[in-house]
Amino acid sequence: MSEKFQAVVIGGGPGGYVCAIRLSQLGLKTACIESRGSLGGTCLNVGCIPSKSLLNLSEEFHKVKNLSNKGIEVGEVKLNLEKMMKNKDKAVDVLTKGVEFLLKKNKVSYFKGLGSFKSKNEILIKDTNNQEKIIKTDNVIIATGSVPVSLPGIEFDEKIILSSTGALEIKDVPKKMIIVGGGYIGLEMGSVWSRLGAEVHVVEFLENITPGLDKEISQEFMKILKKQGIVFHMEHKVEKIKKSKSGAIVSTVDKEGKTNDLECDVVLISVGRKPNTEGLNLELVGIKLDERNRIKTDKKFKTNQKNIYAIGDVIDGPMLAHKAEDEGIAVAENIAGQSGHVNYDTIPGVIYTTPEVASIGKTEEELKKMNIEYKIGKFSFFANSRAKAIDDTEGFVKILADAKTDKVLGAHLIGPHAGELIAEIGVAMEFGASSEDIARTCHAHPTFSEAVKEAALSVDKRAIHS
Repeated sequence: MSEKFQAVVIGGGPGGYVCAIRLSQLGLKTACIESRGSLGGTCLNVGCIPSKSLLNLSEEFHKVKNLSNKGIEVGEVKLNLEKMMKNKDKAVDVLTKGVEFLLKKNKVSYFKGLGSFKSKNEILIKDTNNQEKIIKTDNVIIATGSVPVSLPGIEFDEKIILSSTGALEIKDVPKKMIIVGGGYIGLEMGSVWSRLGAEVHVVEFLENITPGLDKEISQEFMKILKKQGIVFHMEHKVEKIKKSKSGAIVSTVDKEGKTNDLECDVVLISVGRKPNTEGLNLELVGIKLDERNRIKTDKKFKTNQKNIYAIGDVIDGPMLAHKAEDEGIAVAENIAGQSGHVNYDTIPGVIYTTPEVASIGKTEEELKKMNIEYKIGKFSFFANSRAKAIDDTEGFVKILADAKTDKVLGAHLIGPHAGELIAEIGVAMEFGASSEDIARTCHAHPTFSEAVKEAALSVDKRAIHS
């Protein structure tokens, strides 16, 4: 007899395992299937966590090399890349094992293997030894995430032509690295290898890096990255990538039609990700996809089959781990008869470079398109006491508020700890706060968060320290 569950989650990433835990908390007999062999999905295994480890370690390396400028004399600083990579792997291992413990603690049955549909209520699981078993279920939640996209006709070999996964496993610091695409992932990995000694070039098809980010922040970000030594080739299209004896040649053409061949040791292709739905057997159960091969769902994450749901990167919306987590909790609560929902207007985005970049809500460009009148409040970290004290003053906080009601519509930060500071504005926006609400909230001194308060004061043209 096949084991029977009330809910089965296919995928053990941030959306999937969180969803499985919440379902079990709500009293449903739940299973979670993961094909990778370790839980946590792309985020924990080959994404957010290992990249943040390398970003932190490379920044520490860079800081130590420059401590003498601040009156701290140290001996010769050497890079041990192998040890650095082991440190990164240790962080991943601890966290993935931690997720497995959480499933066990919450009485979720964990199956290692590839899950696919045998029918609307039956899931076939094929393990690494090609052994098959079938489990039955009332509800299915698809949470299989996404995979990197390459350029047409170019395949990743993860040695010379890299995806973000391969960029986390480079054995030696390359002399020259070319990154195709000026988005979050490429710029984070470019920062890592630049700080460790590589000459980094970014080739971007558009006129601005980080498409979708507030334009003023994007421009400031690029200015700072240039100062750090990263070279940009904007409005350049990659025509082809050809391997050479020493690495690869990236052939580009600019908007005037001028061609250029860029030689390098490695190429990181970072032009986006696509839903990971291959092998699920969706066609067997008639699941409908949109024009970008994402699974179509309604506002309650239900597909066109009433007992099958989908969350995270396989559906519409930003491909972010925390977005998937929120959807996982919401869909679990909906299945249990509660009223789960996600507020997509308050999902933050963070780029973990130095300085960090963070964004929430509407950009200026979006508000202009929507014909919404708005006010701007800005405050530079250069005038922030804490930033001054530790010599970390690049960037600013920018708050956008409704011109009539003063309600906060968006905020965009570049500077120290921006990824943490954005949470304050997220909470304010969830409660429908005005910029005055933030401005009148007492902030500890000296802290980076005072820059948020000053930006809120600046909306009403009454900043104190600028």
